[in-house]
Amino acid sequence: QVQLVESGGGLVHPGGSLTLSCAASRSIFGAKELAWYRQSPGKERELVAAISSGGSTNYADSVKGRFTISRDNAKNMVYLQMNSLKPDDTAVYYCQFRSFVAVYWGQGTQVTVSS
Repeated sequence: QVQLVESGGGLVHPGGSLTLSCAASRSIFGAKELAWYRQSPGKERELVAAISSGGSTNYADSVKGRFTISRDNAKNMVYLQMNSLKPDDTAVYYCQFRSFVAVYWGQGTQVTVSS
């Protein structure tokens, strides 16, 4: 079992920045993949960014060049640096831990981009 706790969400103006953090209850060193997803009201949950065990990253087209995912294996942390935020980025952001046998989710953190 892995517990994931997200933090760092909040209200930000368009063009602003936020950094989301995800703390894992055990080592992330063996995770096949770590990822951030988001879900807006009335929409399906969508992949925002992912990072593999080898450090390869993958981003949704809508966030490429603005968001950066990173991981700190020593601290069991995953981060999402979000720059140039837009109102369309408003959503609940979820951290995901994917092992070779299971998938775990955090409870989510709200990000609201509004003037």
